[in-house]
Amino acid sequence: MKPPPLSRTITIGGAPLRFNPRWLIIVPSVLLLVFGTLSAVYTVSPESVAVVQRFGKYRGTADPGLHFKLPFGIDTATIVPVRRQLKMEFGFATPGATNPDQIGNSPERERDMVTGDLNAAQVEWLLHFKISDPRQYLFNVREPGSTLRDLTESVMREVIGDRTVDEVLTIGRNKIASDALLRLREILEPLNMGVAADYLQLNNVNPPGPVQRSFDEVNRAQQEREQVINEANGEYNRVIPKAKGTAEQRVSAAEGYAIQRVNQAEGDVTRFKQLLAEFDKAPAITRQRIYLETMNEVLPNLGSKIILDEDARQFLPLLNLQSPVPGNS
Repeated sequence: MKPPPLSRTITIGGAPLRFNPRWLIIVPSVLLLVFGTLSAVYTVSPESVAVVQRFGKYRGTADPGLHFKLPFGIDTATIVPVRRQLKMEFGFATPGATNPDQIGNSPERERDMVTGDLNAAQVEWLLHFKISDPRQYLFNVREPGSTLRDLTESVMREVIGDRTVDEVLTIGRNKIASDALLRLREILEPLNMGVAADYLQLNNVNPPGPVQRSFDEVNRAQQEREQVINEANGEYNRVIPKAKGTAEQRVSAAEGYAIQRVNQAEGDVTRFKQLLAEFDKAPAITRQRIYLETMNEVLPNLGSKIILDEDARQFLPLLNLQSPVPGNS
């Protein structure tokens, strides 16, 4: 007997189709080869590295470029963006986020906080971080992204809880951000998560909606108060230095006048002592000289005077009874 033929003809829609049983081996082999080739090649982008595992065990890290690995799931390569700055948003959500851990499940609940003086505030903040060690990031913590979110939220609530509502809403924003970042780094260091916190920034910080209007009025009153204080300080700085300058000028003038009077008095004393010394040498001559000098100074200021001898008995003939000529004294 002859063996049966390896191929047979199958009619589909009236058209003959020759079927060969070897296709059952060839087609799966070709598909298996194509799938194996595709699964053995992978590419790492310039901002990332690939963590290679063989049957789940860590084998090494691949740098950017084209690489090969064992196919069919024997080797797996996990791409980790170590050269890209990642961010997490708390209390708000930006559309089109590429990082799966960038946005939380409930931004509204994240921003509601209680301050140290038992007041409510709505805080929105942003964390920038990098993956510093891809091996630690993948293997030391089961869910590093959500763990980092929880740690950051816990730290922020702790820092906000140590501040008053005025510090949170106005003057303490920068200090809160720096303290929260420092505290977060202290927590991340012993955990070896392979994550480095770079920057933490407070965005919108507002009171709750029902009290927003009242807070705006208080804030406006505080601004007006500061404005009045600044105007008063300006007036003070304008008037007080001028008054001080005038006072110093008058004090200096008085001190100069006092020095002048003292010097003049000392000069008079010196001159008197000199006269006294001369008077002691010749009292009569000195007395006569002083008398003559004094009369010389006094008589020109007396006007027209008639001086008679004390022994004269009649003085009418000596009087000039005519009207004085203008200009003569």
